[in-house]
Amino acid sequence: MKDRNKQKIEKKQRRHKRIRAKVFGSAEKPRLCVFKSSKHIYAQIIDDEKNRTLFSVSDLEVNKSKTKSKAGDSGGVMSKKNVIAFEVGKLVAKKAVEKKIEKIVFDRGGYAYHGNIKSLADGAREGGLKF
Repeated sequence: MKDRNKQKIEKKQRRHKRIRAKVFGSAEKPRLCVFKSSKHIYAQIIDDEKNRTLFSVSDLEVNKSKTKSKAGDSGGVMSKKNVIAFEVGKLVAKKAVEKKIEKIVFDRGGYAYHGNIKSLADGAREGGLKF
C-alpha cells in the first residue's frame, strides 16, 4: 500500500512540475496557486518576478456557518467542501480586487480541474478575477 501512495505522490509532483514550467506570474498578471490537503484548501497570489507571495487565503478564514449545500450551476447539489472552496475563491477575488489585481494566471498545482479546484476557480471568477 505504501508503494501505491508513493507513486501517487510522485505522479502529482511530476504533473505540478510540468505545469510550473508553463505557468508564470508577473506583477501585472500574478499566479493564483492552489493547495489542498485532506481537510483544508489554500490559495495564494504570487508574483514570480519578485518571488513574493502577495497574500494568501485558506478555508480557515471562511465563515463556515453559511456553507450549507447549495444547488450548483449544473442543477446538482454541491458538497460542503465544494461550497467552502467556492467561498475561498470569492475571498481571494475580493482581496485581489482590493489590491487592484484583475487578471491572474491559474496554477492548479497538479490537481485535476474538477471538484474543489473547479469550485475555487468558479468562485474567483464570480468575485471578479479574469483568467
